[in-house]
Amino acid sequence: MGSARAGGTPTGRARVAADAAARGLAVEIIPRPVANSLAEAAALIGVTPSDIVKSLVVKRSDDTFLFALVPGGRTISWPKLRSVVGVNKLQMPKPDVALAATGYERGTITPLGSTTAWPVFVDESVAGRRVALGAGEHGYSMFVEADALISALDATVADISVPE
Repeated sequence: MGSARAGGTPTGRARVAADAAARGLAVEIIPRPVANSLAEAAALIGVTPSDIVKSLVVKRSDDTFLFALVPGGRTISWPKLRSVVGVNKLQMPKPDVALAATGYERGTITPLGSTTAWPVFVDESVAGRRVALGAGEHGYSMFVEADALISALDATVADISVPE
């Protein structure tokens, strides 16, 4: 899917494709032009905004992380997510911390191919749909069946979002 960067490190999308293949998960990675909004991004790849799922890295107070997958047009409900995770404090890390935790820059983050396999929590509204996510590097999107992704990642599905 992708090539190696100088020094032999696989590109983000190559890591995504390799992880998906290892899990037996079918993904389709496509080039995507830069978009200035969720609506523009959705139009560019032929989906509705709610079909684009944001992979958000969330930091726990013990300096471990988790992924929260939330559809476009919705945002994390911190009280709901804390309740599902069973903790009192969660926060969004700074971009450099998210990069160190996953190996991905903001805007490209996905649980697939993350340098550490953090637990994944998926908003219940994502289940049963074909969705688009970040594909590990800028300029690409990944399509996947949400139920297959949830199963492959052994993700927890719960009500963790509210409308933006």
